[in-house]
Amino acid sequence: MLSGALLLQPVKLGEPLRVFFKKRLNRIALPFLFWGAAYFAWRFFVYGETLSANSILQGVLNGPYTPFWFFYLLIGLYLITPVLRVLVAYIDRKTFQFFLILWFLGTAIVPLMGLFGAYSLNSNVLIVTGWVGYYLLGAYCLKVRVSSKVLYTLLILGLTWTIIGTYLVVGTIGERFSQFFHDGYSFSMIGASAALFLLLAAVPSNMLEERFPRGSRVLRLIGQNTIPIYLFHVMVLEALQKGFFGFQISLATMNPVLEVPLLTVVTLFICLGVIYPLKKIPLVKRLIG
Repeated sequence: MLSGALLLQPVKLGEPLRVFFKKRLNRIALPFLFWGAAYFAWRFFVYGETLSANSILQGVLNGPYTPFWFFYLLIGLYLITPVLRVLVAYIDRKTFQFFLILWFLGTAIVPLMGLFGAYSLNSNVLIVTGWVGYYLLGAYCLKVRVSSKVLYTLLILGLTWTIIGTYLVVGTIGERFSQFFHDGYSFSMIGASAALFLLLAAVPSNMLEERFPRGSRVLRLIGQNTIPIYLFHVMVLEALQKGFFGFQISLATMNPVLEVPLLTVVTLFICLGVIYPLKKIPLVKRLIG
């Protein structure tokens, strides 16, 4: 959504294709190569996986490790961005709303119908699905204003239904479907994500800096290092779960109510502790993102 809000603005419509793709390539090419090589090494040294030419080629084509799915998604969105910029620049509001409704129905409602019910709608009826809807939703959200009360209600309801829905799914049709309402495509997550995005977008840019100067500096540091944090965090998570740091944080050692927030905080600060000094080295800064 944030990428859509930034990249699909009508003012960018005149940007030449060559300039646009050069900017995107400069942003992700070197980090993709560096972290790709790092995760191939991780698979070899940590998990003892035998790497062949075929497995490396397959890794390059589909992603060498879990976090790389987002890289391939970014590439896909970048490729279609010049077309979507034209759409966003000239589409009227009602048609934009109609498009997003079709996306929501095809992405969230059709799968829900088939989850509990005996009948399901052929998915070809609603072919606008997937992450491109979030991308366009980010651009659309810049054009709307919604009451904060409505947004907080939507956010709370979305998160609450995710919990309740997961409980019901696991209790009725099994653990195999436990991620259904956690998925970014579920109606509860779409509603909660849109509400949170609009709430954050409404916060004045200088408010955090004035009220919480230290917290603002930490947020700025995180914001400047989103790519390396995202790509490095899986290594840190697995290292913590395996006890590579001399201590272990995992579901096997503590209750998830404590383990999840603790693991989140520890992982974030280990990532920052490693990445921040590395970003001081010019060549390394370009490599890690």
